[in-house]
Amino acid sequence: MSVKIRLARGGSKKRPFYSIVVANITAPRDGRFIEKIGTYNPMLPKDSEGRVNLNTERAQHWLSVGATPTDRVARFLDAAGLMTRKQRNNPNKAKPGAKAQERIEMQKQKEEEARLAVEEAAAAEAAAAATEAAPAEAAAEEAPAEEVAAEEVAAEESPAEAAAEEAPAEEVAAEESAAEETKEG
Repeated sequence: MSVKIRLARGGSKKRPFYSIVVANITAPRDGRFIEKIGTYNPMLPKDSEGRVNLNTERAQHWLSVGATPTDRVARFLDAAGLMTRKQRNNPNKAKPGAKAQERIEMQKQKEEEARLAVEEAAAAEAAAAATEAAPAEAAAEEAPAEEVAAEEVAAEESPAEAAAEEAPAEEVAAEESAAEETKEG
């Protein structure tokens, strides 16, 4: 005959009260038991003395006979100094379930695709800006210094034309700053 020291639930709905009992392994949880050796009231604060009442003499007797306590009762017996409960560790307890892990993977994949798209767009803009700037630089290098000086004088004479020439450069700078903001965000 295998004997366990376990909890038998009593009390009313949403107001649990447990009896610490010694019972046959095959007996129902709240059914027939051999002996009641204490009580447990989880509704009381953890530091309350009346939370766990245990007849230590009878508990020691049943342990010596070979009764095995459940995990919760083993905690009580360990606190009373009747036995040492070995610590258990379940590293998988805090891991999310399979569907949650799939959702996390999908989210990571979407973020990676969005990051790559932003990088490609920024690279394309940089390449376009480089191709536009390269012919202007090459033309400036080929033009004699006298023509460059003449262009500067013409720009000073008509501020409207100078503003029109600077406007495309400002637009490119605004687009580049917008692309950098999307990378950061």
